[in-house]
Amino acid sequence: MNFAAQFFYSNFASDGPSSPKRVGFNDSEEYDPFWQSEEERFGTSRRSCSSLDGRCVKDGPVNNGPTGRRPTLICPERLKDFGAEEYLNGDIKTFETKVVGGPEIQLMCPPKPNKKRGSECKATSKSSAEYLRFEDISAAAFKIQTGVQKTPCTYSRLSKQYGMEIFLKKEHLHYTGSVKERGVLYLLTSLRQEQQKKGVIVATDCNFSMAVAYHAVDLRIPVFVIMPASSSQPRLRMYRDYGAMVISYGSAARDSQNHARHLAKENGYLYLEEEDSAVYLAGLGTVGMEIYEQVPKLDAVIVPAGGQCGLLAGTAAAIKHLNPRIAVIGVEPEEFPLLLQSLKTDTPVKDLYRNPNKKLYGDLVEHSLGTHAFQLAKKLVNKVISVREEDALVAMLRFQEYERSTVDVEGAMGLAPILAGQLPELKGKRVAVVVSSANMELDLVRQCVDRALVLDDRVSRFSVQIGHWPGEMAKLLDMLAREDVRLLEICHRRSSDVADLFKAQVECVVETRDKTQNCQLRRMLSERYPTLRWLDR
Repeated sequence: MNFAAQFFYSNFASDGPSSPKRVGFNDSEEYDPFWQSEEERFGTSRRSCSSLDGRCVKDGPVNNGPTGRRPTLICPERLKDFGAEEYLNGDIKTFETKVVGGPEIQLMCPPKPNKKRGSECKATSKSSAEYLRFEDISAAAFKIQTGVQKTPCTYSRLSKQYGMEIFLKKEHLHYTGSVKERGVLYLLTSLRQEQQKKGVIVATDCNFSMAVAYHAVDLRIPVFVIMPASSSQPRLRMYRDYGAMVISYGSAARDSQNHARHLAKENGYLYLEEEDSAVYLAGLGTVGMEIYEQVPKLDAVIVPAGGQCGLLAGTAAAIKHLNPRIAVIGVEPEEFPLLLQSLKTDTPVKDLYRNPNKKLYGDLVEHSLGTHAFQLAKKLVNKVISVREEDALVAMLRFQEYERSTVDVEGAMGLAPILAGQLPELKGKRVAVVVSSANMELDLVRQCVDRALVLDDRVSRFSVQIGHWPGEMAKLLDMLAREDVRLLEICHRRSSDVADLFKAQVECVVETRDKTQNCQLRRMLSERYPTLRWLDR
């Protein structure tokens, strides 16, 4: 028995003497006012449906069906016909919002001024910029509140070290480890029921596709994931664990994408890839609403940019509506400054003809800049800066040491300019940093941490020449012990091209506590060994 329904009906029953008798919680007969017949409610002779068996007849209310149980996985044996309707057996979860038009909902544009008939042709040939309304972001927040958790925005331990109050919006704590869940869930729930029944298909291994796979299964929407045979097996296993039908096709990503488009066209699936549609941006904009609610007296928000810049555009739209005085700062990698170049040329740049490290940056360089997101960023974002790869890796290390969190390079992108000293105007200010994702494979995380320790002057590699006579190696090791330096590796070569006659080449890898101890070690070694060479970077 639904308490809200009982309360609603009790208020309705008290409006007039002709209303039906109220039934309480303790009555023997089970009764639900949301499923009572219309004859009882309004005194008409229309037929209704029974709430006991859940079957509706003509002119009766709609039953949303059973909820709360996981759907059955799609049978692999029936892949030959690839018909999504057969896998559902008619058990489809419907939604209150019914969309009229195409699968991608376009938000309302600003009203166009009246033009003469002679100029109508010119007006239609030039598309107007699409703007994101705060009402759309509020609607998205209300719609996804039960499917996406409200992530914390906590005070960082790095605040005192860098002279500002830093609050971390931990979007990497979502189930799939990415903020993309917000936009994906709102996009899927906004699809027409006919499209939900047919299903969706993705063909790119990214945070967006993982969010689609998870939430589509949760909403009982058939979802197919087409990936090349060279894809990472742990990632493919994760898609299967979510409940998606994973199919390996082709040897390259372009082969799987073309095959996915073909299957979508032949079977009526909706091919999904990350873009700057208005519905998707509205879902991502809910991050800004939560930040404004969780951090009072906020001065600035730092958001990772890259790819479609959807997160930056949506967050800026929400923040600027709530308080225009809050600065919104976008951060993108120096190796792929797509938004910066677009702002310089005043038009969205589709390709920079660069080859950034896709294993590190992932979603940040996977897609080109969207037109709508660019217009929003141009209008609402106060500042866009680029950070070096070295600073992003050190930011990952700081997250592990101070926040006890393992994030990827995209997730650490917002903290990188603070560590690099690129935002001196934020000293003494209250700043929120969006930690967008934490999806990086374990072996790559280990490599990034090892590299970050070297960049942070915590791990050093040097070579010296020592004499052949006994006791020279002991002197070197004794000096390292006195400096309280941890020896990680050592290599001793008697015959070397760079070593002098009757001398040996020794290479050491050592670990120090911080930069101060590292500088002390360098000074001691340079005084003792004139042949010292540092091989750090």
